[in-house]
Amino acid sequence: MITTDYILLCLGMGIVTYVPRWVPLFALSQRTLPRWLEEWLDLIPAAILSALILPSLVTAGEPRQLSLWNNDLLVAVPVFLFALRTRSLGGTVVLGMALYWLAGKFLG
Repeated sequence: MITTDYILLCLGMGIVTYVPRWVPLFALSQRTLPRWLEEWLDLIPAAILSALILPSLVTAGEPRQLSLWNNDLLVAVPVFLFALRTRSLGGTVVLGMALYWLAGKFLG
């Protein structure tokens, strides 16, 4: 009895995960999207990543308070500028890790 419930639960979760992804893909795969819409859609991953990262960069403590002088933000700014300038994922990761280590060792 319990295994049937689990199987139905897994199938239901699979359906509600698969259908919202499949419907737009199926509906839009045969159409040409306007250029402005494609450009707008290209910005969504960066917007989501920014929304996830920014609160941890500019807040600290419990309860969360605005803090513009924490190690995370001090490291993120030069790493971001490096990433913009070089467009190198590997270099950005290495620089970020090195600066984060240095900030922890000397600033924190």
